Amino acid sequence: MDTVISFNQPESGKKKILMVEDDRFLREIAAKKLEVEGFVVISATGGTEALEYLGKNGKPDIIILDLILPGMSGFEILEKVKQDENLKNIPVIILSNLGQEEDIEKAKKLGAADYLVKAHFSFAEIVQKIHDVIG
Repeated sequence: MDTVISFNQPESGKKKILMVEDDRFLREIAAKKLEVEGFVVISATGGTEALEYLGKNGKPDIIILDLILPGMSGFEILEKVKQDENLKNIPVIILSNLGQEEDIEKAKKLGAADYLVKAHFSFAEIVQKIHDVIG
């Protein structure tokens, strides 16, 4: 099992992103690009790692969440985050290959701040969406 999770504390003043993505290549590329943009990135390969991090290490400024994950779907993670009093105010952006209208509607009903289909957005647009959501 390729478990990648970093429990490093963010550098002062930098916004912290929890990225939940099981695709190793995409996760590593996105983390590097986001770090260049000035973010601190915590990577998790699935729901168990993500929820473990959130339970032990406090709150990131935003969560970037894939929907198709091993063990626990992104929808389940989103629901758990939004039902938790300590976590519910963390904005969540869905970044997924699923682009069906019903998936988008379900994510927004569960509390997602935005929904991006991977193939439809450039990396620069994704970074802009993150800035739009967390300032």
